[in-house]
Amino acid sequence: MKLLDFVIIKLTICLVIGILLSHYFPISLFHASVITIVLFCALAIAYIISKPLYKKNIWFGCIAFLTMISLGILIANIHDHRNYKSHYTHLKSFYNDSTSYMTLRITDPLKSNIYNDKYVVEVLKIDSIKTSGLALLNIKIDSVSKPLQVDDLFIINAKFYPLLNPLNPNQFNYKAFLENKNIYSKLFTDYQSLYIVSHSKQTIFGFADAIRSKINQKLKNYTFTTNQLAIINALLLGQRKEISDEIYDDYKKAGAIHILAVSGLHVGIILLFLNLLFKPLELVKHGHIYKIVLIIICLWSFAIIAGLSASVSRAATMFTFVAVGMNYKRPLNTLNTLACSAFILLLIRPSFVFDVGFQLSYFAVIGIVTFYPFFYRLFKPKYWVVDKLWQALVVSVVAQFGILPISLFYFHQFPGLFLLSNVIVIPVLGIILGYGLIVIGMALLNILPDFIASIYGNIISWMNDFFKWIAQQEAFYFKDISFNLIEVFVSYLFIIAFYQFYKIKSFKHVVYVLLAIILFQNIQIFTKYQEQSKNRFVIFQKNRQSLIGIQEGKSLLLNHNIPNFNKTSDYVISNFVTENNISTIIEDSMKSLYKINKEYILTIDSLGVYKVRRLKPDIILLRNSPKINLIRVIDSLKPKRIIADGSNYKSYTNRWEATCQKLKVSFHSTYKKGAFVINYNSN
Repeated sequence: MKLLDFVIIKLTICLVIGILLSHYFPISLFHASVITIVLFCALAIAYIISKPLYKKNIWFGCIAFLTMISLGILIANIHDHRNYKSHYTHLKSFYNDSTSYMTLRITDPLKSNIYNDKYVVEVLKIDSIKTSGLALLNIKIDSVSKPLQVDDLFIINAKFYPLLNPLNPNQFNYKAFLENKNIYSKLFTDYQSLYIVSHSKQTIFGFADAIRSKINQKLKNYTFTTNQLAIINALLLGQRKEISDEIYDDYKKAGAIHILAVSGLHVGIILLFLNLLFKPLELVKHGHIYKIVLIIICLWSFAIIAGLSASVSRAATMFTFVAVGMNYKRPLNTLNTLACSAFILLLIRPSFVFDVGFQLSYFAVIGIVTFYPFFYRLFKPKYWVVDKLWQALVVSVVAQFGILPISLFYFHQFPGLFLLSNVIVIPVLGIILGYGLIVIGMALLNILPDFIASIYGNIISWMNDFFKWIAQQEAFYFKDISFNLIEVFVSYLFIIAFYQFYKIKSFKHVVYVLLAIILFQNIQIFTKYQEQSKNRFVIFQKNRQSLIGIQEGKSLLLNHNIPNFNKTSDYVISNFVTENNISTIIEDSMKSLYKINKEYILTIDSLGVYKVRRLKPDIILLRNSPKINLIRVIDSLKPKRIIADGSNYKSYTNRWEATCQKLKVSFHSTYKKGAFVINYNSN
C-alpha cells in the first residue's frame, strides 16, 4: 500500500475520533470553529517551513492529525441542529405544557406499531414563528385515513413531549438513537386533527417516495403476496418497514439479514449491470466520459430511491470511485477507496459514525478486502463451479470475520448456518436483483406478463421458505451472548495483529498476535470477576405489573405475581440477563419485606396492609394502587424513601408524589425515573 493510502486512512480515523469526542465531550460551535481555524493556520505554517527541507517533519504530521480531529469536532457541531437559533428547542413553547399550532412536513415514514403510524417530521413553523428541526410524530391509527407521504405539508395543534431515557437497566436507548438523527422530541395527534396544506412534492426525497409508491401501485396489480412485495421493496427499493417480524426474524437467524439491506453487494451487482449496459458508448468519441457520468447518475438515482440509508450511501460513494477507476483502466486500492468514501460521507453526515448499518458495512468490506486473498489461497479448486462456490464461501467467512465483534456487541447472537445461507443465496442474488429490475421496468411500462411476475414471486417465496427452514434449526443459532465494548476493541486489536502477521511474517508480529490473545484472555477474566461480584436489587419498571429482581453474580431471583410470565421473551428481563451474563434464573412470588444492605424495604399492595411491629422500614414500595392515607403511613413508619412502581394508576402516583414533596420525603416513580436500583455487597 502506498504512503498516500496510509495517510488517507489515518486522516479518516482522526475525523472519526473528532466526531466521537464531540459527541461525548461537547463544546460550542464557536469554540470548535476558532480551534479549527487556528490549527489550519498552524498547519499551513508548518507546511511552508517543512517543504524546503524535503524531509519528513513530525510536527507537520502531528498538527495535521490534530487539525483533522478538530475538523471532526467542527463538522459534528455544524450538523447538530440545536446549535442554530431557529431550532424549535430554543423557543419558550418547547418548554411550556400548552399546545401550539405547528406546521410540519413529512421527511421519513417509519414502521408503524399496533397503535400509531410513525413519521419523522420537519418543524417548519410554531404559531407564527419560523423554525427548523426534526421531531417524531405519532398519529393514532384508524381504519379510514390513509398514511401520509414524504413532503406532505400539514398543520396540527399539539405540544412537544420529551424523549425518555431507558426505564430499565440495559434497555435499548431509543432516546440516544433518535438524538443521533437530530430528533429531540415527539408529538402525538390523530388523522382527524390534521389540516392538510399540500401534497405536492418539493424535495428529491419526496420525488423518490413518489417513484416507490408508483412502483408499488403497479406491482399490486399482479399476484404478488404481501410478503413477496415486502421483500421486493427491501431488495430493490431499500424499504424494510413492510417486512413482517416473522420473516425478519427468519432472515436474522439464518445470518442473511444483510440481504434485506441495500448495501455494497446490491450496488456492486447493479454497477456490473450498468457497466455492460452502457458499454456501447465506448465506441463513440469521449464515450468513456459519457459512460462514467451515466453510471454515476444511475447509481445515485438508485441510492436516492432506496432512501440514502447509511449502507446505501456508503456503497454508492465507494462504487462511484470504483466506476471511475474501472473506466479509466486505473488500478484501485480498495482500502483507500473505502477510506475516501467514509471520509466524504462523514463530512456530509457525521452521525453515520453511530449508525450500526454503517459500521457493519465498512467492517464487512474491510474483512473481505484484507482476508479474502489469504483464505482463498488455502484451497484451489480445479472446476469452475466448485471455484465459484469456494469464492462465495470465503467471502461469507471473511465478511463474518470482519463484523463478528460488533455483531456480538449489538445483537448478542451468532447464526451458525450463515455459511449455508450465503453460499446458496449470494451466487444467485445477482439473478434475483436483475430479474427484479426487469420486472419493475416492465411493470412501469405496463408490459409485464403475468407468468413472469408469477415466476418472480415464486422465487421470492422459495427464498423466504429456505431461510425459514434454516431459522428452524435452533441448535445452530447461538443467542444471548454477552460481549462488551472493551472485548470489541481487543478483538479488533487481535484481528489487526493477525493481519499484520499475515502480511509480514516476523517474530515481532508473532509477539503482537500473542499479546493480543493474552490481553483478550485477561479482559475475559476481569469481566468474569466483575460479573460474579455484582449484586443488585432492582425494582423494574413494567406497565401495570410489579417485578423485582435480585442479582447475585450470575444468578437472578425474580419476584412477581404476573400470570403466564415468560422470562425468555420478556424484553425487560431478556436484555438484563444477556447484558449481565446471567446463567441461572429463579422465580418466586412477591414478598412483603426485603432486607438489602441492612435496609428494610416494605411493600404495600392493593390490600393496603402495612402493620409491622417494632420495624421502621427505610424504603416503602407501593404497588397495585393501594388505597391508603400516605400522610398517615409516613407519620407512623418514618421511611426515608417512597417508591411507586409501574403497577399503580398514574393519578395515584402523581398524588403520592405531591404528598412526598410536601412532607419532604424522597419519592421515586419508576414510570418517570425508571427502575430503582440498589447495589450492595454480599454477606
